[in-house]
Amino acid sequence: MADKFNYQELGLKVGLEIHRQLDTKKLFSPVPGEFSDEVDFTFRRRLRPTISELGEIDPAALEEFKKGRTYIYEGNYELTDLVYMDEEPPHMPDEEALKVSLQIGYLLNATPVDEVHFMRKIVIDGSNVSGFQRTAIIAMNGRVDTPWGSVGIPTICLEEDACRIVERKDKEVIYRLDRLGIPLVEISTTPDIHHPEQAKVVAKYIGDALRATRKVKRGLGTIRQDLNVSIKGGARVEIKGVQELDMIPLIIEREVERQLNLLKIRDELRARGAKPEDIKEEFHDVTDVFQNTGSKIIAGTIKRGGKVLAVKLPKFRGLIGREIQPGRRLGTEMADRAKKYVRGIFHIDELPNYGITELEVNAVIEKLGLGEEDAFVLVAAEEETAKKALREVITRAREAIEGVPEETRRALPDGNTQYMRPLPGKARMYPETDIPPILITREMKGEILSNLPELPQERIERYVRDYKIDRSLAETLVSDERDELFEELVKKGVKPSLAASILVVVLKGLRKEVPIENITDEHIREAFELYLNGKIAKEAFEEIFKELAKNPEKSAAQVAEEKGLTLLSEEEVERIIDEVIQQNIEVIRAKGMGAMGMVMGRAMARLRGRADGKLVSSLVRKKIQDLVTT
Repeated sequence: MADKFNYQELGLKVGLEIHRQLDTKKLFSPVPGEFSDEVDFTFRRRLRPTISELGEIDPAALEEFKKGRTYIYEGNYELTDLVYMDEEPPHMPDEEALKVSLQIGYLLNATPVDEVHFMRKIVIDGSNVSGFQRTAIIAMNGRVDTPWGSVGIPTICLEEDACRIVERKDKEVIYRLDRLGIPLVEISTTPDIHHPEQAKVVAKYIGDALRATRKVKRGLGTIRQDLNVSIKGGARVEIKGVQELDMIPLIIEREVERQLNLLKIRDELRARGAKPEDIKEEFHDVTDVFQNTGSKIIAGTIKRGGKVLAVKLPKFRGLIGREIQPGRRLGTEMADRAKKYVRGIFHIDELPNYGITELEVNAVIEKLGLGEEDAFVLVAAEEETAKKALREVITRAREAIEGVPEETRRALPDGNTQYMRPLPGKARMYPETDIPPILITREMKGEILSNLPELPQERIERYVRDYKIDRSLAETLVSDERDELFEELVKKGVKPSLAASILVVVLKGLRKEVPIENITDEHIREAFELYLNGKIAKEAFEEIFKELAKNPEKSAAQVAEEKGLTLLSEEEVERIIDEVIQQNIEVIRAKGMGAMGMVMGRAMARLRGRADGKLVSSLVRKKIQDLVTT
């Protein structure tokens, strides 16, 4: 497919940040890194920004503080201790987590540090009870080679994960403490990615290296991918929460589209003579215009004692409603900023609409003294709240005259993005005084380097070469992380082709019928044990797994017995085949060996899952041959 844009000409730069949970104990105390919905206690906190050692306040922290939220924390005694309530200093970092992160560094061609120094990174959205996250650089100067060129990995960090959000309200957020402290490896690349597909290739390579350790958690929420995107003349924008690998190219493309359209709006504003200083912080009370309005939102606000305030945006008419991403406009970006205070805004480019009439629009235009190119934005709320919301609109309008603002945005399911907060400043890091430096000895490095795991692509090639299985089966085994179980089964004597077929084809084929996630590795081991001991035929696997998916508390042996899937003796198989032949004797005499398929099908219908297919075929063939030759 042809590219939508000439990315080289646009000067596209993309950097990745990938976070993945490690499957070890928590980082700073020996607590299991697991999740639970069982709550034993709760407590409340308020967090405030403070001046750093450099005398600065982090803008992202200040933005969160403005929301005025209270944070409620839910904890479980088994999975949370005093460290994660911020009532006890952290213990020394978990040794296994440290070694796994060093291993990841080597797999990404990076150089481990000689000493690990933990730092505190300010986080004031409530997701860390202490108001900061502990993080340390583990390795530096790695790289990923791609068809577009090499991409650098300047840092690989080990840090603690944040709390798990349970519920977000207007002025209150509820967090669960079970996720707090789970070790998290953070991998950052240089902005040497110059094509959306290249970003996907780099992310996949890093993901493969992480999975190779066998010590990363799996499932939704265990991996988070962030993008830093910019184009020539635009700005660096951080996009958080990209969950799916395949969405990376689309999100980059949509961000390029957004920045290009914002630059066009900037150029149009400047051509009209717009200047940031011309956008005044002047709030016009236009409540009287809407005393008899048909807008339910505005009427309800006025009834509750609120007001309708408006601001004038000189030279903005026709540009607030201009689309910058599919379904999103400059007005949408203004509304995103205001939403920390109000549910939405009204602007001239979308009116008359929403119960607001043309007469009311014209009345506001007259009251504000707007020219033909001027616009207005309305907010209906309590007076001070409305002013706060309109200040956000004014800020975003001034930024529009400058071009593309630097900011942090969240990825949306359709590939678009939405404003979250300003980009964090440099004043958010300072030393962690409770954890002394950790020496990474030459012996530790040597031990890790000599025991590096096989990368997924290398494993796929080995499966195809040594086990003679189809490449697509090998790729699926590795991508679904069934490869370790596959090798275990092969070592026990299962033919590689059968093991791969059952783990990939049979299990995936059941996905639409039953919840296959209920089928555990132990269920699979039990079923293959029955097969190796001659108690079930390979045809029984599908029926056994189907039942186990519905009733995971059962064992494979129990299901085989209940479903009548245990193998019959050869004598019993022969007796059933004799019955099938007698029932179809006339057809067999007429067609001879041509009746083989029909007899085989009817025999297997009665024997399926209780007799080996090869045995049934051999017996049917012999018996038909005996009839034909007599």
